[in-house]
Amino acid sequence: MTQQKLSEIPKAYDPQHVETKWYQFWLEKGYFTPKIDPQKKPFVIIMPPPNVTGELHLGHALTATLEDIMIRWHRMMGDPTLWLPGIDHAGIAAQVIVEQMLAREGVTRYDLGREQFLERMWQWIKQYGRAIAEQHKSLGASCDWSRERFTLDEGPSQAVRTTFVRLYEKGLIYQGKRIINWCPRCTTALSDLEVEHKEETGHLFYVNYRLAGEDGIITVATTRPETILGDTAVAVNPKDKRYANLVGKSAILPVIGREIPIVANDAVNSEFGTGAVKVTPSHDPVDFEIGQQHDLPSVNILNPDGTMNVNAGTYQGLDRFACREQLVDHLESEGLLVKVESHQHSVGHCCRCDSVIEPWASKQWFISISPLAIPAIDAVTDGRIRIIPERFTKVYLNWLENIRDWCISRQLWWGHRIPVWYCDECGQLTVTTEDPLVCAHCGSSKIVQDPDVLDTWFSSALWPHSTLGWPEQTEDLKYFHPTTVMETGYDILFFWVARMIMMGLENTGEIPFDTVYLHGLIRDEKGEKMSKMKGNVLNPLNAIDKYGTDALRLAISTGTSPGNDMRLSKGKLEAARNFANKLWNASRFILSNIEDGTSFEINHEILPIEDRWILSRLSRIVDSVGSLMGDFQFGEAQRQIHDFLWGEFCDWYIEMAKLRFRDGTNERGEISPMPVLAHVLETSLRLLHPFMPFITEEIWQNLKGYLDYDMAESIMVSPYPTTGDGDRDSRDRSEIDAEAEKQMTVVIDIVRAIRNARAEFRVEPSKWIEAFVVAVQTRPAIETQAQAIESLARVRPLTIIGSDDVRPDKAKTLVLDGAEVILPMAGMVDLETERARLKKEIDGNQAEIARIEARLKDESFLSKAPADVVEREREKLATQHDRLMRLNERLSDFR
Repeated sequence: MTQQKLSEIPKAYDPQHVETKWYQFWLEKGYFTPKIDPQKKPFVIIMPPPNVTGELHLGHALTATLEDIMIRWHRMMGDPTLWLPGIDHAGIAAQVIVEQMLAREGVTRYDLGREQFLERMWQWIKQYGRAIAEQHKSLGASCDWSRERFTLDEGPSQAVRTTFVRLYEKGLIYQGKRIINWCPRCTTALSDLEVEHKEETGHLFYVNYRLAGEDGIITVATTRPETILGDTAVAVNPKDKRYANLVGKSAILPVIGREIPIVANDAVNSEFGTGAVKVTPSHDPVDFEIGQQHDLPSVNILNPDGTMNVNAGTYQGLDRFACREQLVDHLESEGLLVKVESHQHSVGHCCRCDSVIEPWASKQWFISISPLAIPAIDAVTDGRIRIIPERFTKVYLNWLENIRDWCISRQLWWGHRIPVWYCDECGQLTVTTEDPLVCAHCGSSKIVQDPDVLDTWFSSALWPHSTLGWPEQTEDLKYFHPTTVMETGYDILFFWVARMIMMGLENTGEIPFDTVYLHGLIRDEKGEKMSKMKGNVLNPLNAIDKYGTDALRLAISTGTSPGNDMRLSKGKLEAARNFANKLWNASRFILSNIEDGTSFEINHEILPIEDRWILSRLSRIVDSVGSLMGDFQFGEAQRQIHDFLWGEFCDWYIEMAKLRFRDGTNERGEISPMPVLAHVLETSLRLLHPFMPFITEEIWQNLKGYLDYDMAESIMVSPYPTTGDGDRDSRDRSEIDAEAEKQMTVVIDIVRAIRNARAEFRVEPSKWIEAFVVAVQTRPAIETQAQAIESLARVRPLTIIGSDDVRPDKAKTLVLDGAEVILPMAGMVDLETERARLKKEIDGNQAEIARIEARLKDESFLSKAPADVVEREREKLATQHDRLMRLNERLSDFR
């Protein structure tokens, strides 16, 4: 890429043209692919793999932006830097999409059969699966695409099988009948973490069960009356004296007529309902445990799709909720329904499709997770793994200390099939990493593989080491593992992060990463969660088209801090675009003033105060940003760079430099500001690059063509600015000058105070006004900057006087730290006209005060008006008094 002439640099910044050009340049140069250097410790991030079904959303954009900030910073710091991208096969989500496509063709997966269905899945993956990766490129993600992985690739698949077999051989993976969460819509088991619990208002049904062999009843309360059909007992608490005489007897199950025992169990809460509960071992986790303890039969009443099965008798074939309604009607008609109460309770929903889940006793595969949790707890408590922000450490530990076994089998076809084969001859299981031809126990060829697949999170839990080649001891695994940072949302701390730590320690004996950085959620400008139903969703691809990638990255990372949600609005995006335009225009100004033969060497011995000031401020920003970046405070680092460039550099220093360019070498013998302008711009571009990679590369490349010192081929492989490090860029030296900063602060405060006064008195922007500045110790600095003060504050004449000199009458006095500014009122406004206007405002204000005071003395108003209305009137009165005080102060300026 060659530097453009100024005439070829567009007046307006065109993000689309710039972004495509530079991303392709970076790819072609191979900057994203690190070299293994045994002498250096690498910085490694394994990208959280987005779902293959996905389209770029703001969550992806935030993750990619934060990770790219870290990656670009470390790359510029000279670290071998790997950002490994990947895509998740998305289990349920992907299968549902293809099944919906098949439904439109009038077929089901069962019509096709497993093999043909999986062929259709792979066809769909090849057609649409790379969309999310290409969208990440549009965000400027500097990933090593040569190492990209898919969770169903051969390598990760081998890692999955190896892990399963090893855990099975250790006795940590087992098959058992347990209560699991079943989604009738997705027709698969779900782990506890895949269930979202919502508080809902339902009903509590009180139902009489007749006693067997005698008169009498026992009344139970239930929120799910349809499960009565699967009851195998009634239970009471052994300490509940109300039912002591009934324990050991039997009751008749309504509708079905089956005789069931009445048992005593400590799990029963005597305070719930009547204190007597129905026991349905197949459809409730507590009931399942009661059933195990009392050796009760387990009756499943549901089909996988949520309809009632043969055990439901006459209700067979009905949807579960339709069955509920009909069953309640039946109970009422038989006089068994006592009453129905409104009841607030927590209801589990599938996190994928939002269907109400069913607790279901089912034979599934589980991981005995506690033995894996202990090392994962130790890794955090002993400091080997740091969680940012620290408050999530307690959440992480609490979950692991109370963890339940993980149901890992899913009744799907798309995913990693469980590597278990059942023998029809001897009934034994063959568990192996390779597809067997015969049973490992009896040698029979009559073996059938388990039809289920593994939970998607099983393969995701292996991601940090499976992507680097494990179980093979590859060069990548040896060098890049353990990785450095796992950056993700706090909402999947349990789903993914904890499981990666457990499985990483189990498989490799090493922590998978040493830092967990958790970002928050992106909300709308009102702080509400974005959703399509609310209509407040911002599409990042649309935002890129409208505002540019750099503006989007700036907007979503501005104000971010670890673990905290942030707000995004169109106003924030517009502000970010405005900043890009401000930087572009400032850079064009600098480039336009570079003349042939310009020397960019800075002679520090003869610099004027404003040059020393901006160099000092730059040094402080470099130091502060370096510290913030190392502490993961990216939002604050970005804010400081933004404020420095927009405020101190563009609004103050460049405006002062314009005077020097306009007047040439003046009586002070000023040197050209160009060396300092170019140095500050070039350094600031490197500071900003991790946040806004495209515009910084474009400007830097144009600036590079003019500068007379050695520079890298691209800004992204240039050294990140630091101070006091002789082994890095020699131009990044510390220039802190406290005296220059102190003196320039006074100058800036003078200009700012005059501008505020002009606004207060509504002085026309083009009008020049007279000003006096009283200064003693700061007088030399103010005198050297008199021309700048005049021009920037629009004052003429500017008179600098001592503390004992005569001061003008009828003037506005502004007391500052280091100076006083006196502005004669006659120079700003017509005194008589302004007096008359203020008196009129004061009269109106006093009349309003009198009206409110009279109302607040009115006993009728005070006794009848709502308290909040009375309070508002009192607040109005206080506001009016404050306004009257300020108007009188203003009027005193004209006396």
